[in-house]
Amino acid sequence: MKKIALFVALMMTAALGSPAWAQTHSEAFKDNIYVPSDLKPVDSVLKVKVGDAAPDFTLPSTAGEKVSLGRYRGKKNVVLSFVPAAWTPVCSDQWPGYNIVKDIFDKHDAVLLGITVDNIPTLYAWTNQMGRLWFPVLSDFYPHGKAAETYGVLRTDGTSERALFVIDKKGVIRYIDVHDINKRPPLESLVKELEKLR
Repeated sequence: MKKIALFVALMMTAALGSPAWAQTHSEAFKDNIYVPSDLKPVDSVLKVKVGDAAPDFTLPSTAGEKVSLGRYRGKKNVVLSFVPAAWTPVCSDQWPGYNIVKDIFDKHDAVLLGITVDNIPTLYAWTNQMGRLWFPVLSDFYPHGKAAETYGVLRTDGTSERALFVIDKKGVIRYIDVHDINKRPPLESLVKELEKLR
C-alpha cells in the first residue's frame, strides 16, 4: 500500500506542478516532450469483451526479442498497457509509474506488457529516459497497429487508445479500461482488478 500511496502522491504533484511531470525523470525529457491539444477521449470501437479469449500476438521488443502473449498462458497473469505515443506527456508519466510498483505486479503474479505503435528506435530512445524498466516494451509499428486493431483500440489517426487489458493465466480477458486518452488510468483501479484474480 505504501507504493500505491507514493504513486498517488506523485500523481497529485504532477497535477499541481509541471505540465510534463516526466521532465522530473530525465533531463532528456526537458523540452523534448510534445504536448498535443486535448484529444477526443476515445476514438475506436472495442473488438473484444470481458470473458473473451485474449487474441494472441507476437511483437518485437526494445530488448531485441519477439514477445508473444501466448508465452504467458498458464504461467502469469498479464496486463496489456497500450499507450498512444512516445515522447508525449501522459504516456511519459504512465509507465514510470508502473515501474516503481513492480512488487504489486509480482504480488499478483502478473507481468506488464507495454505497447505502442511507435517503432523500436523511437521506443528505445524514449524508454531509456525512464530508467531501467522491468517490463517488456513492445512495438506495434508494422504491420502498423495490428495488435491494437485486433483488440479494437486503434484510433483513426493511427495511434492507439490509452487502454488496459487484464488477462488471467487461462488467457481470458478479465478487465478492460479504454481510458480517456488525455488522462492517466488510476493505479488503484488496476490493483483492484488484479486482486480479483486470486
